[in-house]
Amino acid sequence: MPKRELLLGDEALALGALHAGLSGVFAYPGTPSTEITEYIQSHPLAAERNIHRSWSSNEKTAMEEALGMSFVGKRAMVCMKHVGLNVAADAFVNSGMTGAHGGLVVVVADDPSMHSSQNEQDSRFYGEFAFIPTFEPATQQEAYDMVQHAFELSERFQIPVLMRLTTRMAHSRAVVEIGEARKENPLSYPQSARQWVLMPGNSRVRYRSLIEDRARLEQEAVESPFNRYDEGPDKRLGIIASGIAYNYLMENYPEGCPYPVLKISQYPLPKELVRHLAETCGELLIIEEGQPFIEQAVRGVLPALMKIRGRLTGELPRTGELTPDSVRTALGLAPHRAHAASQIVVPRPPALCQGCGHRDMYTALTEVVREFPDGKVFSDIGCYTLGWLAPFHAIDTCVDMGASITMAIGAAHAGQHPALAVIGDSTFTHSGMTGLLDAVNEGANITVVISDNLTTGMTGGQDSAGTGRLEQICAGIGVDPAHIRVVVPLPKNREEMKRILREEIAYHGVSVIIPRRECIQTAKRHAAAKNR
Repeated sequence: MPKRELLLGDEALALGALHAGLSGVFAYPGTPSTEITEYIQSHPLAAERNIHRSWSSNEKTAMEEALGMSFVGKRAMVCMKHVGLNVAADAFVNSGMTGAHGGLVVVVADDPSMHSSQNEQDSRFYGEFAFIPTFEPATQQEAYDMVQHAFELSERFQIPVLMRLTTRMAHSRAVVEIGEARKENPLSYPQSARQWVLMPGNSRVRYRSLIEDRARLEQEAVESPFNRYDEGPDKRLGIIASGIAYNYLMENYPEGCPYPVLKISQYPLPKELVRHLAETCGELLIIEEGQPFIEQAVRGVLPALMKIRGRLTGELPRTGELTPDSVRTALGLAPHRAHAASQIVVPRPPALCQGCGHRDMYTALTEVVREFPDGKVFSDIGCYTLGWLAPFHAIDTCVDMGASITMAIGAAHAGQHPALAVIGDSTFTHSGMTGLLDAVNEGANITVVISDNLTTGMTGGQDSAGTGRLEQICAGIGVDPAHIRVVVPLPKNREEMKRILREEIAYHGVSVIIPRRECIQTAKRHAAAKNR
């Protein structure tokens, strides 16, 4: 009798990686990818084998650490959300050129509809851009099976592999049949060591072989067990569906789809299967979660006269997540009876937790900034981004990880005063430190507030890389220790916080204020653990 477990998509992928002989997972927390690493961190097999499972400072360092583990022959996995791949892009794109030795799988969880993200970017474009094969599971079972196949493919072709999840796949549960764990790889070294040194002469040779391998990888996609062509009696329409969108299609045809369907879960795009579908059917409907990646590619493969429908033509929404109902509309089926949102769930807008130290920081900050007619606050990615909402309305910008400090620098150089930056402790060590170094080197007239809650609060309380060392880091970067100020953000200390803010705004140069108090959620968990 096979073993079965009820698993999230994230958990199924994590368990599949463990059973594939994983030696290390490298990640920075980001919804909806966080649970992959957390599952490995808590799994008995990871403890038994002493698998590396600590959080990295950011996605770029995670990618490079995993690449190092692959170089010495071990199987490694990198996990991040889609915007994290922007941070890791330098290493990720170049990893296509270096290749892999031990299996290397890069897992990216995209967030259509932007539930907790700045944009809806589709990571499949990165795979295509870097000439790296990509997998996209449609079910939790596929997530478990596919990651093991991905490690094997990575070692067979000596190339990293990208695995793309989306929010609904990552965070929904299903029963998964599981197998036994494979042993870890022994230490070994690449036979073709030259390609790991990306000097132009080496890279030119490698680039030619990478392009040659592309045709072989496309044939792998044609023959892949995860790409499937199902015949249907009604040839007026052919359907291409990928990832979780395939499930939405099949939900609308519980007795079986009447049209031919090409399910795609492994890339490069299997053009041979696409052409076969087009030759068989009158027109095509392409159903995919995210941006029209397949739709654009198919338009380049097929004759211009072929009618192709999908997100680009409006049959499916151009933005946001797909649903079974939106797919139903594209299929020309009668819609299900709709329920008003108010009948399903009461809206609950996000807000800073009651008792959160960020609240006390913002209360003091907004009172001081109001004293300056043109005061501007550049903020960053974290719980404290909610300071944009009522009742604080405390921040003016939020673009990407680390941008608060560097945007404040640019504004200050343009004559803005005061120019304040608000950043969290985890985001500071993720990508704020280099901006602070710029500020010191350039003598920027800015005030930086590192709101330190001693954890990575936005994603559930993971370890923060700079905990207990922020003052030393700032001093080491070159901030004058006399202008590194620490305060406890509590209502009773509000006047002290306001006084410190006024003093540092008046100082011409770089100053850092660190309001430090533990996240109210992790404090509750720590207190509960002590009382057990």
